[in-house]
Amino acid sequence: MDEIRTAVVQEVDYDAERDQKFQILNKLLENRQMRSLQLILEDMNEFDVAEFLSEIDEKRRPMVFRMLSKEMAADVFANFDVDDQETIINSITDSELSVIMDELYMDDVVDMMEELPANVVKRVMRAAKPDHRRLINQYLNYPENSAGSIMTAEFVDLKKYMNVRESIARIRKIGEDKETIYICFVTTSDRKLEGIVTVKDLLLHDDDMIIEEIMDTNVIYANTTDDQEEVSEKISDYDLLAIPVVDRERRLVGIITVDDVIDVMEEEATEDFEKMAAMTPSDKPYSKTPVWEIWRNRIPWLMFLMISATFTSMIITGYEDSLAAQAVLISFIPMLMGTGGNSGAQASTAVIRSISLGDVEPKDAFAVLWKEWRVSLMAGVSLAAVNFIKMNLVDRMLLSNTSVTLIVAATVSISIIFIVMFAKVVGSLLPILAEKIGVDPAVMANPLISTITDTVSLMIYFFIARILLHL
Repeated sequence: MDEIRTAVVQEVDYDAERDQKFQILNKLLENRQMRSLQLILEDMNEFDVAEFLSEIDEKRRPMVFRMLSKEMAADVFANFDVDDQETIINSITDSELSVIMDELYMDDVVDMMEELPANVVKRVMRAAKPDHRRLINQYLNYPENSAGSIMTAEFVDLKKYMNVRESIARIRKIGEDKETIYICFVTTSDRKLEGIVTVKDLLLHDDDMIIEEIMDTNVIYANTTDDQEEVSEKISDYDLLAIPVVDRERRLVGIITVDDVIDVMEEEATEDFEKMAAMTPSDKPYSKTPVWEIWRNRIPWLMFLMISATFTSMIITGYEDSLAAQAVLISFIPMLMGTGGNSGAQASTAVIRSISLGDVEPKDAFAVLWKEWRVSLMAGVSLAAVNFIKMNLVDRMLLSNTSVTLIVAATVSISIIFIVMFAKVVGSLLPILAEKIGVDPAVMANPLISTITDTVSLMIYFFIARILLHL
């Protein structure tokens, strides 16, 4: 056993060390050395244990899970994805399930309940104790993606008339089952939030010092109905480890910790990426999403973008006679449409990101427009100049394309200036407009903006061509 432990810790790189551990654990499992397997699992981080159990055969998973201690089993269970949680629930008894429910933090329970199938939820609710069942129902009644739906009720509360010695004694008494003990919340007898005090504050003051004298009454808090993304921004802005959540009467009902915020940020970022790629957001990871569901999430946008792209073909058809007279113009259409789409995508991505970080608000629309207009003018002139030189040196002289005249090169280059200006202005304003009307700005992202700029780019191109080339 000592040789196994030595082999496990020799590797310096953590990922390599974990892979080595997994190999040893698999070998022990294959050789049925369950006692050695149990000892190593108990020394590991619960996330790594959950990863290991997720990788082994589904039939063996419940057997190995039952080997874990009560505390470790609950922590590992919280780190499973919903499919693995369902597998474990269906393979253990009601009494075992009740023990796990007692050990889980309330926010982890609520997250699980929101994703499990209805029949499994019913069984979990039956196994939960009455007070837990009441809390679960209360949390599930909060609006989806609200602060109330992700908060936990496991926090340390103190009274302002307590001294430091009494406060530390209370933390020792109830702190084991709390999600965080570093930040303690001072409440009145009817649970109204009065202030906060940290363990650092308690340790650095005399035992007889009263909490009221050292607590911070300038408390940053969230309401139960606040959007979870707004709460995550507040925690990020104020560098908080936890934020209290209060109801309409400012009674403390729960807290949201920084680990919950990281999950929210990940979910929101994934959702934004999917929307920006013209996909309906999914609540499952890619590897767990069935093919038909991926198709369902993607096809509506693909259908919309395909149909909207018919405007492009309609414009080209409308100028068919003009293009026949100057066929060389056709060869530059892809470049112009691509330049417009890329310009709009740059502006929209920057503005969407700024909106999500709280750096830009709808009231800043004029400032954003003015900035992007100046950027677009400089970018458009730069691209036009390079394109004009390229068309004359490469297309006209090196490739001996006699159709590329100075006036044709000027037509394409001038078109680039106006296309880039239009694309960047639209790309910056559409996300702000979406935010103003209450739509997720990510919806106004690359595919939609590219479709708009493609259509308008052709109109600008042909309009300038008609003027300069007298088509």
